[in-house]
Amino acid sequence: WERYVTRFEALMDERNIPQALNPDDFNEACLLCSEATPEQCHRRLVAERFAKHWQNVEIIHL
Repeated sequence: WERYVTRFEALMDERNIPQALNPDDFNEACLLCSEATPEQCHRRLVAERFAKHWQNVEIIHL
């Protein structure tokens, strides 16, 4: 998993995520995943990156 995280974060850096995106396009967005827990979910990595770079991002794990 750690290797995956490193490579996925490098891919997001390469694609300039989230700086290349408009936060307004994600107003009230929901990222869904079928993983049993958020610990090993790539969408968690995306959500955490959004929260780090954008204001008013709320992450709720269902």
